[in-house]
Amino acid sequence: MTLFGLGLGIATLFIIGLGFVWVIRGEYYLGYLWWPYVMGLGILLIAASLFVPSVWASALIGVAGASIVWGSTELKEQAVRGEIGWYPFNPNPKPQPPFAEQIKKWPAPHL
Repeated sequence: MTLFGLGLGIATLFIIGLGFVWVIRGEYYLGYLWWPYVMGLGILLIAASLFVPSVWASALIGVAGASIVWGSTELKEQAVRGEIGWYPFNPNPKPQPPFAEQIKKWPAPHL
């Protein structure tokens, strides 16, 4: 009997749960324009998981990367939810990412 699947399922649930929190906090403090950088980080983690020899570590890094990619697509929706009052809205100016003017021209991704 192996507990790999059970352990991975519980860890995945925990990672996805943390994803909800970081999307809310990330949009509150940074804004949605950081989504390309967040997506790049997630893709790098997914690619890195291919080179990790441990099955556990590889699976967890891949799940974390996929959760971060998903979260990057939710940043724009979270900004809208904050503006309509479903979540706290930060009225203070947010730091602009590099190349913010170009990023504003791109459509935000949706899954």
